[in-house]
Amino acid sequence: MTYPKIPLAQTVVQLCKAKEVKHIIISPGSRNAPLTIGFTNDNYFKCYSIVDERCAAFFALGIAQQLNKPTALVCTSGSALLNYYPAVAEAYYSNIPLIVLSADRPEKLIGIGDGQTINQKNVFDNHILLSRNLKLDLKDEFEYSDSRQEDIQIYNEKDINEAINMSVLKKGPVHINIPFDEPLYEMISALSVNPSKTEVSVKPKHIEGNMIQSCAQVWNAATKKMILVGTNPPNELEQKWLDILANDDSVIVLTETTSNLHHSSFFPSIDKLIAPLTEEEQKALQPDILLTFGGLIISKKIKQLLRKFKPKHHWHIDSKQANDTFFSLNNHIEATPNQFFEVFLPKVTHSIKSDYKINWSLVKQNREEKHEEYLKEIPFSDFKVFNKVLKSIPDNYILQSGNSSAIRYTQLFNLNNTVEVYCNRGTSGIDGSTATAIGCAVSRNKPTIFISGDLSFLYDSNGLWNNYIPKSFRIIVINNQGGGIFRILPGHKNTENFDTYFETTHNLTAEYLCRMHAIQYTTSSSEETLEVALKSFYTENEQPKLLEIFTPKAINDDVLLKYFEFIK
Repeated sequence: MTYPKIPLAQTVVQLCKAKEVKHIIISPGSRNAPLTIGFTNDNYFKCYSIVDERCAAFFALGIAQQLNKPTALVCTSGSALLNYYPAVAEAYYSNIPLIVLSADRPEKLIGIGDGQTINQKNVFDNHILLSRNLKLDLKDEFEYSDSRQEDIQIYNEKDINEAINMSVLKKGPVHINIPFDEPLYEMISALSVNPSKTEVSVKPKHIEGNMIQSCAQVWNAATKKMILVGTNPPNELEQKWLDILANDDSVIVLTETTSNLHHSSFFPSIDKLIAPLTEEEQKALQPDILLTFGGLIISKKIKQLLRKFKPKHHWHIDSKQANDTFFSLNNHIEATPNQFFEVFLPKVTHSIKSDYKINWSLVKQNREEKHEEYLKEIPFSDFKVFNKVLKSIPDNYILQSGNSSAIRYTQLFNLNNTVEVYCNRGTSGIDGSTATAIGCAVSRNKPTIFISGDLSFLYDSNGLWNNYIPKSFRIIVINNQGGGIFRILPGHKNTENFDTYFETTHNLTAEYLCRMHAIQYTTSSSEETLEVALKSFYTENEQPKLLEIFTPKAINDDVLLKYFEFIK
């Protein structure tokens, strides 16, 4: 086998292998050549070459999101590293394990005007679980001694182990900065180091019995309990706990599209439920206890309601952290939802009388009926397109949603329960959604569909610049010629200033991008052509497919705003 000659590069590669970091996303460069040589010459690793570092990082994030295991990014020195930052921030707030391996110049070359050199140490400080800056191997004959090199080796092994273990244990990004001196391309046929692996130490979570007993007493006395679930991986919560919660008349469970939780008694489409409420009705929905788990919440409306009508008690279940999203948090339950419910629900009684769920179930039923009525009345628009597109998704697909209007429209519809749903909601940016979806598609043995608005798709068009897009990958772009979501926000619409600086109107399409990247391209601009296009969209093909749907921007905002009035 071929190895890089530099001991530090060998150490990094061998410890990644020992810790089962299998997927390596490499962006071409020279300073990172020792790492590239090491990873690409070992058949254990699955290596990907992606030129654009920002897209490479989101591609890696998509893989790690699906596998729930760290993926590694490898880049050269200089500004290449900074292009990872959006994905690093997303991984930080979405609890996705990511390992950034940045090659760097020797310290003596930093700050003297040398090319392709920046201050790389701790560059992600505000959005990283751990940063480690490794030491340069000794090679100068005037400095070298076996004992000094051994100290450096021990130091580097310790830091690499700590960083990878942290990413595994805490589920987030880490940064390992790695200095290399020239020559960079020398290779040898045998390893010169044998680094030691430090195992991940996981302490079992213990939930205090007194805390459970105290929670149970408060819970059993309350007549209005709300469970609100944020971003959550599919099949994370055991079905038996869902069934128990669903059978309690004093409990309503609000879920989002990204919650990936389903039960006929739950309340999906939160905005559909609460957007039309009067202030008096919002007060009636106010829970005594708010129990939350999962990641960040998409619905602005539920945030506004619960910040105005605060629960008496807010408990959040998470083994890592608890956000005080509604300014009322008074109990962080440091456990997984399964661990908590296993010890908590046996202590719950169902003797208390409550009409909380019954009353709101009637509201939910009414909303669903009005929702269907409205769809029959409206013209071809974003709203109608999302209805038809979401209903068309076959069983057992993965849906990756773009941000902004795409995920907010999706939230208004009930999805096929077999569809897994993901969206980059850690930072909620429009950057990187395409690359994330492709990384997801590459790593799972399930077909993936990506639904995006036009600005988000065009922003991340370099996400298509790779050789790994599966033939089964499907993209739907809803093109309303700009940032249509801004038309439903307060502002002076239909002015030159608004069109240019907020909505950013354009006449671009995805057609030539598809030609360049060998993706089959189809368009639709009416209800009839959309139905025809969707009939063959999911069939097998020798190329990935993209369907671009053009909607009339002038009416989309009006259709959406009138929807909430109609369903009252």
